[in-house]
Amino acid sequence: MKHGKQLERRTFNQDRFEILIKRQKNGTATFNELSELDEIVNRDPDIREIVLEEMQDADNPKPPDNDQIQTIEKPVRKSFIEKIKAFINRLFTAEGVSMNPSIAASTM
Repeated sequence: MKHGKQLERRTFNQDRFEILIKRQKNGTATFNELSELDEIVNRDPDIREIVLEEMQDADNPKPPDNDQIQTIEKPVRKSFIEKIKAFINRLFTAEGVSMNPSIAASTM
């Protein structure tokens, strides 16, 4: 006989609680099943303690891991020459776009 997995003693209420919680999370629980779930939680102190601990964990979320934190990239500073080039490019592109067509026609 293999002794790989320990036997777990469970009550009917614990089994029924797990089944009803799964149905609730899937969104398939009926009103009667939700009422039964409520009765089990109120009647069984062990299950009530588990539910209260889960609720407390949900109220106090853990801080995110370093992997989950996104790093904010700092903008790269442009050199003086790059700034001048960008200014000249904006000057010529903005001039052509903002020019009034009637003025442009009279200058030709």
